[in-house]
Amino acid sequence: MSEFWLISAPGDKTNLQAWERMNTVTSKSNLSSNSKFHIPDLKVGTLDALVGLSDELGKLDSFAESVIKKIAQYIGEVMEDSKDKVQENLLANGVDLISYLTRFEWDMAKYPIKQPLKNISEALAKQVTQIEADLKTRSAAYNNIKGNLQSLEKKTMGNLLTRTLADIVHKEDFVLNSEYLITLLVVVPKSSYLQWQKTYESLSDMVVPRSTKFMVREFYYDEKELKCEKEELMKLASDKKQQYGPLLRWLKVNFSEAFVAWIHVKALRVFVESVLRYGLPVNFQAMLLQPNRKSVKRLRDVLNVVFKHLDEVAAASIMDPGMDIPGLQLSNQEYYPYVYFKIDLSLLDCS
Repeated sequence: MSEFWLISAPGDKTNLQAWERMNTVTSKSNLSSNSKFHIPDLKVGTLDALVGLSDELGKLDSFAESVIKKIAQYIGEVMEDSKDKVQENLLANGVDLISYLTRFEWDMAKYPIKQPLKNISEALAKQVTQIEADLKTRSAAYNNIKGNLQSLEKKTMGNLLTRTLADIVHKEDFVLNSEYLITLLVVVPKSSYLQWQKTYESLSDMVVPRSTKFMVREFYYDEKELKCEKEELMKLASDKKQQYGPLLRWLKVNFSEAFVAWIHVKALRVFVESVLRYGLPVNFQAMLLQPNRKSVKRLRDVLNVVFKHLDEVAAASIMDPGMDIPGLQLSNQEYYPYVYFKIDLSLLDCS
């Protein structure tokens, strides 16, 4: 299952025992695969700053997710006939996405932890915004070439009523520069060919006998124009081929960059929400769970039982959905006794 749950609970002795209990139950019942998710000691700042940052990070989370989804989808479009190989090109720091998640390490060089949380958030937002802007520019340029090439290629396909005749007729087929004669091209269905042969000479008084080479195609033989059309087709095909390699490399590199940034946003959200939920001093343990597809509800029930002491009222309301929690408006936001964020990799499925 390509869905992960990033959760946290306080790191005191009581809750570490709860972690052990949760690990034991989920392992024995094969409910999920679990691994610790290491988040460094970040600068906390003020409570007001954390509350404001919580909202900003929620928006940044959604934005970063949309950008990596766009890149993944565009890789599929660019690879065209090799779409089945898209997933193997979606890597983060050179490893597959699940390996990166389960072995997550904070990038100290890109996102130094000595700076305020807001600075880290702004750096992540700037990075993802720039990637999205570059994607728009590069995809527009490539799509323009691809679109023009497809338009010209369409002219070489289809039936004789619509396709270009440049590669079918030749200069020798036409009477050119004559004051009295003009060559007309007609399209005759194969089933009507014999009838055409018998009747075309009498269609008009001015038809030259035995000149047939039923619909008239307007076509003027212009050697220069036909040559230009062929050259344009070759040029566009060459341009597309030249841009394909560098574009695909850029997409793979920046998918990795955007994905790494997205998971750092998730880590920031866990840190901020854990401090807001559990208080100071900072002491919590984050865990990454990969639920078994058939055991999602059972896993959720186990977590709610194990961690219900963190928020008895919220835990009770989960067991009884009809119960109202005073002062808590859930709307569409999922709420549990523990800090919880979902990482859904299925959104990157381009097949």
